[in-house]
Amino acid sequence: MKIAFYAPLKAPDHPDPSGDRTVGRLLLAALKRGGITPVLASRFRARLSGDSEAEQKKFAAKGHGLADKLIAKYRKLPKGERPRAWFTYHLYYKAVDWIGPRVAAALDIPYIVAEASHAPKRAGGPFAFSHAAAEAAIRQARAIFCLNPADKECLHGIVAAKKLVDLPPFLDIDAFLGHHLRGPDRALGRLRLSQHYRLDPDMPWLLAVAMMRKGDKLASYKALAEALRHVTRAYQLLVVGEGPARPEVEAAFAPIAKRVAWLGQKPASELPEIYASADLFVWPAINEAFGMALLEAQACGTPVIAGASGGVPAMIADGETGWLSAPGDTAAFAADVDFALERELAPVRLVTAAHARKFHDIAAAAATLKKTIEKMTGEKVIA
Repeated sequence: MKIAFYAPLKAPDHPDPSGDRTVGRLLLAALKRGGITPVLASRFRARLSGDSEAEQKKFAAKGHGLADKLIAKYRKLPKGERPRAWFTYHLYYKAVDWIGPRVAAALDIPYIVAEASHAPKRAGGPFAFSHAAAEAAIRQARAIFCLNPADKECLHGIVAAKKLVDLPPFLDIDAFLGHHLRGPDRALGRLRLSQHYRLDPDMPWLLAVAMMRKGDKLASYKALAEALRHVTRAYQLLVVGEGPARPEVEAAFAPIAKRVAWLGQKPASELPEIYASADLFVWPAINEAFGMALLEAQACGTPVIAGASGGVPAMIADGETGWLSAPGDTAAFAADVDFALERELAPVRLVTAAHARKFHDIAAAAATLKKTIEKMTGEKVIA
């Protein structure tokens, strides 16, 4: 079955890496795993740069024009070669889907959305025009896959509960682990990293993996630096990431600079060994929707200390695969780190890896997507 796929915030083949691009690619892979053929319908990026109504209307006009061209294109195809559904990833008032609802209505095919956010407080402000369009698109959707359970509260006010389908954040664990199919060699990883970065292999290692940019990422780095100042147990912190906010990040960690090793940006192939080498993954997750690094760490068996923002609690079994604290509560975060470092973590590592495999692997996501799309289209997917 062929379906049209579109991500108004960032196309899955965009050259700049980000969590949003990662999730878009994972959705494409999961759809394919489920026997569905997604075709990228457009690369039009509808992310607003500000609250200008002129920009909002400009995006609407361009999106509608692209939609009309796609409608004409699809109508020229034999019916069996047309998309059987339209699938949009990440829809909200700052990245409205101006294309999909128009195409789906014209072709009389289901309009399906993954990760839709509704913000009622934007109804009367400078984003009112885009807010209304986002709400209309959400209302039109036949099914909405919810990767972040926190989105449900506002969505319940405008769509029927039966349209909301839980799709826990997921990872293609085998692809991510690469040649480490049975899990990375933790001892070998610690040996390599200790030699290269002059780390003490007998001391607990904490790990943070995130881009260094202003906004929520920088806020999380600052919260992490503040929390780690109050950790009483011995530790070393490994930081993987780069970005324009690195000077501010380094400044935040200045009081504990001797405990920090800056690893820089690393290719995906090196990350599993780094995750597995750490004793704990630590990230305050300020305003984080869910955070793919939290999943990657757990897939490698590394327990997570995190702030319970957005969809993070749906990814971490508190007290089993990690420990959660209130968002921004640096004292509680530090206490969780101390508590975890006092424990024997080997059994927790086994539970963590098993949990990720059972609940957050691409196989489960593919099954959910396949079942729902079959229901929406009334057609069986032939893999």
